Amino acid sequence: MSNKVISYKDAAKLIKDGATVATTTFGLGGLSEQMLVGIEERYAEEQHPKGITFVNSSGIGNNQPGNGLDHLVAEGLVKRLISGHIGSSPLMGQAVINNQVESYLFPQGVITQLYRSIAGKKPGLITKVGLKTYADPRVEGAKGNTKATEDLVELVKLNGEEWLNYKNFPIDVALVRGTYADGKGNISIERETGKLESLPLATAARNSGGIVIAQVTKIVENGSIKPKDVSVPGILVDYVIVSEPENHYQTMGTQYNPALSGEVRVPVNGFKSMKFDVRKIVARRAAMELKPASVVNLGIGMPDGVAAVAAEEGLGDELTLTLELGAVGGTPATGLDFGAAFNPEAIIDHQAMFDFYDGGGLDLTVLGLAQTDEKGNINVSKFGPRVTGPGGFINISQNTRNIVFVGTFTVGGKATIEDGKLVITEQGKAKKFLKQVEQITFSGEYASENEQNVLYVTERAVFDLNEGKMRLIEIAPGVDLQKDILDWMDFEPVIAEDLKEMNPDIFKETWGKLKDIVLK
Repeated sequence: MSNKVISYKDAAKLIKDGATVATTTFGLGGLSEQMLVGIEERYAEEQHPKGITFVNSSGIGNNQPGNGLDHLVAEGLVKRLISGHIGSSPLMGQAVINNQVESYLFPQGVITQLYRSIAGKKPGLITKVGLKTYADPRVEGAKGNTKATEDLVELVKLNGEEWLNYKNFPIDVALVRGTYADGKGNISIERETGKLESLPLATAARNSGGIVIAQVTKIVENGSIKPKDVSVPGILVDYVIVSEPENHYQTMGTQYNPALSGEVRVPVNGFKSMKFDVRKIVARRAAMELKPASVVNLGIGMPDGVAAVAAEEGLGDELTLTLELGAVGGTPATGLDFGAAFNPEAIIDHQAMFDFYDGGGLDLTVLGLAQTDEKGNINVSKFGPRVTGPGGFINISQNTRNIVFVGTFTVGGKATIEDGKLVITEQGKAKKFLKQVEQITFSGEYASENEQNVLYVTERAVFDLNEGKMRLIEIAPGVDLQKDILDWMDFEPVIAEDLKEMNPDIFKETWGKLKDIVLK
């Protein structure tokens, strides 16, 4: 039908040694995995392409060895990795630890927006995102290991203010994905969970003198794709490959579900209420920070319990949930389907959602708490030698006025709720409240300077960030301040003069009071 349609093996042969290759991705969703298979197979056969730079903005892989970046771990294939998140590709994660590749871990939104800078031949992406975190060149310069020595981020001053400049680089090969392509290379995304950053990435490659390779499930007749349904126009697409089904998953866990791509609606009463346990206690306390008509982002894991609690308490209409992938409204999918949403009102471009976040558009964000310290810094990106990258964490946390970090008080701690009191059955195997975090993914200093409202909610206690220090403001009913809280912290927090008990009602199996709290 068109000379743009070629085999994935032939497409892999178009990638030259030393090329910079960038792909769209969100787990396995949006990922041109068939092309990664082609690159892997070609390298095994002929040791080419070698020494490539590989770029991805967000999570890639499905946490199981052999997918995502794990296709590219052969010695010598990848020289440099610029990624927003590598935690879902365990073999590549080990390669980073072993200094097999140069690793740079940029904020997710930065990479999506950097493509626009490259496409428009701007001076670089100049943003405050990353200031005073590990991405700041005064801290770590976004370097993920010791093999990464070049400075890709620089501190600049404009109008008397500090900014970070993430430097442009040419894109030689863009890998984008869609559902269908016509003979001219026009791409549509009917069965995809989102639009991702396909358009700016393809434009960046085109304007860099590179090529664009699109992975689709099927070739359709010219003119059969409606103009407004085209996500990437054929003028930007050089080659099209048709993938095998096993290399075209919608999410990390689902090959295809029309509800995840917004093609059908599903009843919201099909979602289960949370089990009454410490996770629900934390979610309830975080949900108390909601305001009427809040626009919210929730992180993966414990934060998504806020949506479940709000729905159970009849407050679903009082908040609009958004996902960095681009979904506005609806109910976020969880687990291996994270990144998609059921019944969204709209799905916008990946980079456009980060424009919204970076400009302070959110009313509230609830994110995970892995490590924190006396200055209120948060680390979710480095543990021992293992680095994962921040995903959208830096963009979202740094630019939202009201933030709630949620997590259990210790690593591995266990507790039950009996007669409205928290009963700790296992203290835990490690502390989360440290003298200093291993890596600064969220800067308490930056937050204090910009007067953000920050809460740290656990099942045992609630802290806030006050004058640059962690302050204890609430403790759970039934816990001992010294034995259960202070003894499990590597620093002495400021203790509020009016230290309160956490709302006792949230420790009852049936609550029913969130709506009154929020609407008041």
